[in-house]
Amino acid sequence: MKNYFKSSVLRTILFAQISVMVVVFSSCENTKRQKLSEGTDYFPLLEMDIETLQNAYAEGTYTVADVVQLYLDRIELIDKSGPALNSILMLNPDAMEIAIELDRELAEGKSRGPLHGIPVLLKDNIDTHDQMPTTAGSRALANSSPLKDSFVAQKLREAGAVILGKANLSEWANFRGELSSSGWSGVGGQTRNPYVLDRNPCGSSSGSGAAVSANLTMFAIGTETNGSIVCPSHANGIVGVKPTVGLVSRSGIIPISYNLDIAGPMARNVKDAAIALGALAGIDMDDELTLLSEGNYYTDYTQFLNEDGLQGKRIGFFTAAQGRNFKVDTLMLQAVEFMKSQGAEIIEISQISAPGTGNHAFQVMLFEYKDGLNKYFASLGPNVPIKNLEELIEFNKNDEISMEYYNQAYLEMAQEKSGLDSQEYKDALAAMHKGAREEGIDKVMSEHNLDAIIAPTGSPAWKTDWVNGDSFQLGSSSPAAHAGYPNITLPMGFVDDLPVGISIFGRAWSEPVLLEIAYAFEKGTKHRRTPEFLVTDME
Repeated sequence: MKNYFKSSVLRTILFAQISVMVVVFSSCENTKRQKLSEGTDYFPLLEMDIETLQNAYAEGTYTVADVVQLYLDRIELIDKSGPALNSILMLNPDAMEIAIELDRELAEGKSRGPLHGIPVLLKDNIDTHDQMPTTAGSRALANSSPLKDSFVAQKLREAGAVILGKANLSEWANFRGELSSSGWSGVGGQTRNPYVLDRNPCGSSSGSGAAVSANLTMFAIGTETNGSIVCPSHANGIVGVKPTVGLVSRSGIIPISYNLDIAGPMARNVKDAAIALGALAGIDMDDELTLLSEGNYYTDYTQFLNEDGLQGKRIGFFTAAQGRNFKVDTLMLQAVEFMKSQGAEIIEISQISAPGTGNHAFQVMLFEYKDGLNKYFASLGPNVPIKNLEELIEFNKNDEISMEYYNQAYLEMAQEKSGLDSQEYKDALAAMHKGAREEGIDKVMSEHNLDAIIAPTGSPAWKTDWVNGDSFQLGSSSPAAHAGYPNITLPMGFVDDLPVGISIFGRAWSEPVLLEIAYAFEKGTKHRRTPEFLVTDME
């Protein structure tokens, strides 16, 4: 009982400290940005990692129920009011019941492993068979209830993680139409960046990235087709792991592309991401590509974390983005110099993928989007409101909110495609793989005998703009995305108040070496900074 009392006292203090949040411009008239309030710093679990929380459980400092309640309170005060990040679409009404059951297991001396009692948020294109719908942010699926858990949700439950809720996302994982704003969905509205609130969180795993960074959960699961884990991780100052396609099952995840989609962990540090990755990896007979991971996956990726992991590594520096943003260039060159100081050899590379690979990938996405969405809708059973892509397009046409800011050009382009037995699709798929793999990453890494490739993940977050849509200056996600190969991003510094990430990518199944490099870089630089929910003075 004393732990529950302690938690109650902490919550009372937390409410008292944060409930007085106000925006005070008068005292900061000469500054460009102001902190929303000091109250956001007062959180007993601020920046806590998985290992520390497990130790707290073992010592009796907290119960799982304590921790779940603390996160739920912080979500209410920071996501729904206060800074109003709007990163979470819905909370799991079963979360506290799950926590109490996990506490009972701990009291009996049973632990399911390192994720036992660890809170997690799922991007809302990942099926859960519970009281939460799975919507992809679309009003067309606002009340859609999947018939079973996704493989990812099932693995997390088995590992003892507590699914706190569903995170907001760019609607349909940002593959609906032109001039979209990342982090906006018809169901959830616009997610905000916790560093500077009028800046964009990037996407499409926008809510996952913002929530992790703001300490609304211990970690989250995002999904990526091209950039949707690494970009929001970069923009929100956290670690994101896009695994090799096939390492983590996609069954029960609303699809874009069978050959490009993958789910992965988003966390505040490399070790937490590695712990989560081990829980997610595994073979699923409902996703044939996971059969390729036989002998290539691990249940414990923390074994590869090495503070001296840069020593002796040959690393390619992909320089295509150089010259586009001198502030990012400065951070990237500092990162390169640090790696050299730790014993890495850096080789500059100006090109990776063969010309035209991106165009082939876009065609593959359109073909596979239509096929995948129609199969997903069919999996929902007879009561689903939308039964195919054609019906989705018609729904959107008649829904003012869905079409308020941008169109559905990509859905319409996908609908025009024929089936996956067409020669056009087969040719595009073969050309994409050849250009991204044999003539891309594999070729470059073999020619230079590389362990990995690095590049800036992106430029600082832009101001959210519902008129003109997203404003990407640069990005490096495409080579790994088109190849279906792994990519890890983590903080490499700040431009003004905004974080910038460095990406580390390489061959298929090279997660161990990428994690080793990322961990060494993180330990030697310590660029992660807790967001302060700054507001911009427009005067």
